[in-house]
Amino acid sequence: MKITVERNPSQEKLDEMGVRDWPIWTKEASEFPWLYDMTETCYVLEGRVVVTPDDGEPVEIQPGDLVTFPVGMSCTWKVIEPIRKHYNFS
Repeated sequence: MKITVERNPSQEKLDEMGVRDWPIWTKEASEFPWLYDMTETCYVLEGRVVVTPDDGEPVEIQPGDLVTFPVGMSCTWKVIEPIRKHYNFS
């Protein structure tokens, strides 16, 4: 299972996906385990996070990243700088 990161997608792509209409999630600096029971796509507005899949390499996520987490992935989130992101589950 792999985290997909698209750095600085075009505004046109974000508009087509309706990202601005997605809810916003925020989290202070912290570390916690997470299991995805649905696919999540998110667009990072602020902050910095390192997400490490249980069976994979750490992935750094930062502002301007469009990220997809696959269903069934178990990982650890390490929020380095408080995060603010739009998110959508499917």
